[in-house]
Amino acid sequence: MEFTPWTLFTDFGFISLLLIVGTLLRAKLRVAQFLFLPASLSAGLLGLLLGPNGYGIIPFSNNIGMYTGILTAIIFGSLPLGAPKTPIKGIMNRVSIMWAYAQSLTILQWGGGMLFALLLLKLAWSDLPNGFGLILAAGFVGGHGTAAAVGEAFSDHWEDAATLGMTSATMGIICGIVGGLILIKRSTVKGDTSFITNFDDLPNELRTGLVPKEERKSLGESTVSSMSIDPLAFHLSFIGIIAVGGYYLSQWGTALFPAVSIPVFSTAFIVGLLLNKLLRLIKADNYVDKKVVDRISSGSTDLLVAFGIASINLSVVVDYAVPLALLLLFGLLYILVFVYFIAPRMFKEHWFEKAIFSWGWATGTVAMGIAFLRIVDPEGKSKTLDDYALAYVGVGILDILIVSVAPVLIMTGQHWLFTIVSVLLGIGILLVTRWQGWWEKPTSHQQKRSTM
Repeated sequence: MEFTPWTLFTDFGFISLLLIVGTLLRAKLRVAQFLFLPASLSAGLLGLLLGPNGYGIIPFSNNIGMYTGILTAIIFGSLPLGAPKTPIKGIMNRVSIMWAYAQSLTILQWGGGMLFALLLLKLAWSDLPNGFGLILAAGFVGGHGTAAAVGEAFSDHWEDAATLGMTSATMGIICGIVGGLILIKRSTVKGDTSFITNFDDLPNELRTGLVPKEERKSLGESTVSSMSIDPLAFHLSFIGIIAVGGYYLSQWGTALFPAVSIPVFSTAFIVGLLLNKLLRLIKADNYVDKKVVDRISSGSTDLLVAFGIASINLSVVVDYAVPLALLLLFGLLYILVFVYFIAPRMFKEHWFEKAIFSWGWATGTVAMGIAFLRIVDPEGKSKTLDDYALAYVGVGILDILIVSVAPVLIMTGQHWLFTIVSVLLGIGILLVTRWQGWWEKPTSHQQKRSTM
C-alpha cells in the first residue's frame, strides 16, 4: 500500500472510532467497569482483532507500527516542558524513602528480567536474543511508550522486539488490573487498608469512566490570547518543535557515530530540557501551562497504546509464547515481593496505599496506579501521589538513561555488564536504606485504620 497523507488520515480516523467504542464499552458494560478497562486498551485489542493482523475488517495501513515511534518522541519530549523548578536537595530530604523504593523496584525489574532470561531462559531456548530480558521492564514498569522506544532502538538488529514489547505492556496492564483488584479485595478483608473497609464503596465515575458535571475539572488555562494564536495550537507548536528537534538531533548523532542508533525519544527529551531552560531564561515559562502539556502527552499515550496493540504481530508472539509467559510470570512474582515484603518494612504508615499504587505503575501505567490509589485512598490522605511526583524526578532521569543506554550496550555485546551493574545498584539502594534504619518490622494485618 502506497503511503500518502490520506493514509495517515484514515488510520487516525479508524483508531479514533475504536477509542470512542472503547469509551462506550467502559461506560455501558459491567465487565469493562469491573476490570477498569482503559478505552485505549479496548481500542487496541479491537484493532488487533479487526485489523490486518486479525480478521482484516478494518483497513489499517502497514505503517501503524511506525506511529508509535513518533508518539513516543512526543511523550518523552513533553516531560520537561512546563515542569516546575524544584531543588533536588529538598526533594531527596522529603521523599527519600519513596525514591529508594521506586528506584530499586524499577532498576531491579530491568536487571532482574535480564538476569532471569540470561541464566534460566537461555538454557532451554539458546537462540533467544541477549536482550530478551529487557522485554519485561520495557512493557511492565515502562509501559507502551517505553516498549515502543526499546523496539525502535532494536529495530535494525531485532525486529521482533517491538511486537514483544507491546505484548508485554498489554499483558502487564491486563494482569495489573486483575491482580490489583484481587489485592485490594484481599487487603480490605485483612485490614491492611487505612481508609476503606469495603471494596464496593467506589464513586461511579471510577467504574464508568464518565465524570458527572459537578465533578469535572478544567483541562488547563489559556496563557495566550486566541486573537493571536489558539492556546492549544500554541502548546502543540512547542511540542512539535521538541519532537522534530529530537529527530534531527538523533540523525546528527547517528551520522557522527554510525555504529550507534540513537533513539529519537531520548534526544527529544534533551531538546525538551533545553527548551524549558530557555523559556525560563527569557521569563516566558509562565506562558506554558503544564496541565495542557500533560493532556497532550496523555492523549498521545492513548493513541500510542491503541496503535501499538493493533500493530502486534501475533505470529511473533506465538514463536516466543512460552519463554515470554515465563518472563512475565517472573515479573509479577517479583512485584509481589515488593508489595508484601519490601513496602510494609520501608513505609512507616499507609504502606498498602503506597504499595498498591506501585503495583499499578510497575505493571504498566501510572494512571492505573492512580486508579487503584483512588479506590483505597479516595481523598488522598496518604500523600502517596505527592511523594511519588517529587521522587519521580530522580527515578525518571535514571529511567531515561536506562532506556537509552541498555539497548546500545546489549547490541554491542555488553549485556552482562548492564545486567550486573543494574542488579548490584538496585540491591545496593535497598541495603543502604536498611543500613540507615529506614526498614522496620511491618505492622500487623489488623492495624488500626486511620480516622483522620
